[in-house]
Amino acid sequence: MGGTASASISLTNTGTAVVKVSRMSVSGKAFSVSGEGSLPISVAAGGKFIFSVNFSPTGTGAAAGQLTITSNALRNGTMGVGLSGTGISASTPTLTSLSCTSGSMTGAGTDGCTVTLSAAAASGGFAVNLASNNSAVAVPASETIAAGATTASFTATVSSVSSAQTVTLTASAGGVAETFALQLGTAVATLSVNATTIAFGNVNLNSPATQTLILTSTGSAAVTVSAAAVTGSGFTVSGGPFPISLKTNQTATLSVQFDPTVAGAATGQLTITSNSSTGSSAGVSLSGTGAAVSYVVNLSWSAPASSPDPVAGYNVYRSPSGVSSFQQLNTPVVTQTTYADTGVQDGQTYDYIVESVDASGVTSSPSNVAAVPIP
Repeated sequence: MGGTASASISLTNTGTAVVKVSRMSVSGKAFSVSGEGSLPISVAAGGKFIFSVNFSPTGTGAAAGQLTITSNALRNGTMGVGLSGTGISASTPTLTSLSCTSGSMTGAGTDGCTVTLSAAAASGGFAVNLASNNSAVAVPASETIAAGATTASFTATVSSVSSAQTVTLTASAGGVAETFALQLGTAVATLSVNATTIAFGNVNLNSPATQTLILTSTGSAAVTVSAAAVTGSGFTVSGGPFPISLKTNQTATLSVQFDPTVAGAATGQLTITSNSSTGSSAGVSLSGTGAAVSYVVNLSWSAPASSPDPVAGYNVYRSPSGVSSFQQLNTPVVTQTTYADTGVQDGQTYDYIVESVDASGVTSSPSNVAAVPIP
């Protein structure tokens, strides 16, 4: 009471000729029109005429009225607009707004909402009724604004929907209703892979190398990874077990291994199958080179503590393990107490002995046997 509320009305000429608005009249003593003094007014084709309707209550309680617009339009030459409002005491708080943090949401989640009063609630609080016109969004039946407060918050719980929808939330109290439109979008499952290629480079034969691949759910709905399969000699993948369900922002790690058994370049392909919106399968190219390993056996020994003749050098002998005949490896004699054998093969075991040689070429008895396994 003692205040005025205004609302704008727009008249649009949707025809092809000029429309002349000749009269606007209002019934209901609390209602009035601003701008009617300029009548008659001509509205060109496609043009608009905007004016205001005012509500100035002089008493408390509901009020109703009617706005009548008269023009020379062939259709809707006389139009009626229903008017309503409720007069309240200036000292009585009234509901003024309903708002939520998010105007749109995709997938399941929650939205924080607030109801606001024009003035602080009296002792005992101020009860506001809440409603949603769609079961996809649930709100409390009511919310009480505490005494002395002007606002109260509540949570709207949103469920996933299969198609885009608009949900209207309503707060009402004391004959006043406020609404908020919440747009719901469909949840989308999306899988992101942190690499499209994995290059192992040179890998020694029978010495596996492993690299990791990170899978991330980047959509608004959980993504399901149903399988991961590898083609290509020497390549394998581990992880899972499948299927793997990843919530939004959740990750999973796959281990990709290259274990070459033959020398040379190798290629493969890792295929990841999921329900991602980007495609049902994602491919990762694999490459690596099997490298043969060259082994060296480094032998060392101690010179004889005493010898009838001075030692001029040493002969080194090798035999495959379990074979009694030894082959001399050196020519000429070895003058140091070390020798490097580069002629070994992986996967074998060799026996070695050393004999000392004097200046006349006479050899000593053989040393003890040293057995050396090659990886």
